[in-house]
Amino acid sequence: MAKNSFIRFAETLMIKKEMRVVSITVRLMITDCTGTIYFTDMQLQDGDQLTGYTVHTSKMLTKMQENGQPVPPRHYNGVVRTAETVILFNLGKTSAGLDCYIYPIQYMAAGSIEISQGMGAHKVRFLDSVNAGDELTLKASTRQCLKNGSQTPKDGFYQYSAAWDSKHTVKLEERKSARVLFEFQEMQEGGDRL
Repeated sequence: MAKNSFIRFAETLMIKKEMRVVSITVRLMITDCTGTIYFTDMQLQDGDQLTGYTVHTSKMLTKMQENGQPVPPRHYNGVVRTAETVILFNLGKTSAGLDCYIYPIQYMAAGSIEISQGMGAHKVRFLDSVNAGDELTLKASTRQCLKNGSQTPKDGFYQYSAAWDSKHTVKLEERKSARVLFEFQEMQEGGDRL
């Protein structure tokens, strides 16, 4: 075997269908060999068919570069009253996770604040009521939904900024207003290629 060659091994574990699996212990063992062996990327999945392996995006993407230096995160802010479509300009070469911050100017009822992509796809709704001065945070970068720094429930998806122009609809309770701030890191190809 050539140096730095990787081989994918697959093993099927049969379980009794009426029994629930509580835990699995995996022990990796090598015998009767010399050299260095690396075990990477263990994958456990349900079902009777092996599916493809997908690498994490950090293996394929890097921060957008200008003059050999990463560009700083991009910020867009504004004020929304009832509902507005916000257009973000992402000059990166691909989509990027979007961090959203909402600062209500008045009290708003539970479930009355929504963000969606384009014509209403990829929607998220905040399930708690908010007061003036609260901070709602939906961070794709860390997979967190926060109200004043503490976990808060949501229904829906973390947001992303599509490459070039990315349209986002912000809906609030009727005749209510909020300041909004969107932040994302523009990305480009350039990481390890498989």
